[in-house]
Amino acid sequence: MSLNKEGQTVPKVTFPISQGDIWVNVTTDEIFKDKSIIVFSLPGAFTPTCSSSHLPRYNELQPVFQQYGVDEIVCISVNDTFVMNAWKSDQEAENVTFIPDGNGEFTAGMGMLVDMQDNGFGKRSWRYSMLVKNCVVEKMFIEPNEPGDPFKVSDADTMLSYIAPNHKTQESIAVFTKPGCPFCAKAKQVLTDKGLQYEEIVLGKDATTVSLRAVTGRTTVPQVFIGGMHIGGSDELDAYLAQ
Repeated sequence: MSLNKEGQTVPKVTFPISQGDIWVNVTTDEIFKDKSIIVFSLPGAFTPTCSSSHLPRYNELQPVFQQYGVDEIVCISVNDTFVMNAWKSDQEAENVTFIPDGNGEFTAGMGMLVDMQDNGFGKRSWRYSMLVKNCVVEKMFIEPNEPGDPFKVSDADTMLSYIAPNHKTQESIAVFTKPGCPFCAKAKQVLTDKGLQYEEIVLGKDATTVSLRAVTGRTTVPQVFIGGMHIGGSDELDAYLAQ
C-alpha cells in the first residue's frame, strides 16, 4: 500500500454499473465533484466484518452525517456490479451508494489494492475510509498493516468523531416485532415521533420465537432494547421515554 492520499485528488475512473436492465457509466467526477462524500472501502461484499459491522453502521449513521454536511456515503469494493447490487439488497442498506470497482482501477489509484491470494480473493481493497470534498481527499483512516483483516479506524464512529467531535451519538435501538402487530406499530411510531432510529427484527424473517425467548425471556412482541438494556413492550417503552 502507498502512503496516505490526504490533499490529493481521487483517481479519475469510470465505473460500469448495472441498474435494472440497463448499464450506465458513472465517473468519479459525477460522484465527487462539488460534493462532500464519505467513502469506505473493504475487501469484499458479503464478508463477515463488512456485513456485520462496517456497512450497517455507516447506513445507520447516514442521517447524522447528513446533518453535518455530508452529501453521500459511498461504499467501494473490488467486486462486480451484480455482487454489489445483491449485497445492497440483502443488507437493505438504502442510505449507502454502492460502487463496484470490479477491475480495481480506483483502488489501485488510491494505493489500496492488495494481494489476498492466500484467502482465494485475488486482488482486493485494503480496508479504509476517507472524507472527500470536491474530488480532493481531506482525511483518510487506513487500517494498520497487520495480519488478517484489521477493523480499528475505518468505522463510521471514527469518521463521525472527526467530522463532528462534539456530537453525542444516539444509543442503538432494536425492536423485535411481527407483521400485523398493532402494539409493534405503536412502539415504532413512538420511536419515529421522538426522532429515534431503530433496527427492526421481524419474527419469521430475521429471528424466531426461540431467539426472542432466549434473549428476552418473553414470547410477546414488541420487545425493545436500548443501549443494550431490555426495555420491554410498548407500554414499558412509553414509560421509559417519559422519564
